[in-house]
Formats: sequence, C-alpha cells, structure tokens
Amino acid sequence: MTAFEKIDGSSIKAGMRFSAPIFFADGKNMFLAEGKAARQYHVDAVKRWNIPFLLTCGRLLSENEPLDNNDISELEEVDELEPVDEL
Repeated sequence: MTAFEKIDGSSIKAGMRFSAPIFFADGKNMFLAEGKAARQYHVDAVKRWNIPFLLTCGRLLSENEPLDNNDISELEEVDELEPVDEL
C-alpha cells in the first residue's frame, strides 16, 4: 500500500499540479484530481475552511511537466460496491 504524504494547507498555490489526486485529511474525499491545476477557489477554500493539511500519494509537477501515469506507484484496489435492492 502506498503511503500518503502531507501537504501543508498554506502551501497550496494557484497553478500547482500533482501526479496523483489530493485528498482531505480523511484520505477518502478528494480535494483535487491528479494533473489538474489548483485554482484560486481551491486556495481560498483551504483558507476559509482552516484546512491544516491535505494528503497525496503523488508529487508536485513542474509548470510544463506532462502527467506520467507510470509515475504513480501501484495503489491499493478499491472493493466493488455490492448492489443495493430497491425499496
């Protein structure tokens, strides 16, 4: 299983991109998708919600660096959801 690395909330700047998704502290709810640039509203949300840190398995990409799908080490598989019976 790949370990998450903490990203200080105050270090998030508009334009930053990461090689893997960024998650909130719970490690389940995604804050920003892999390869997508943070926008000003992401920066504002971190400040407004007083988010001390975020989590990622990736690394910060340079400004013009393409996203390399081989860059991410193998992630743990998610179990499939069981079908739900309708009421």
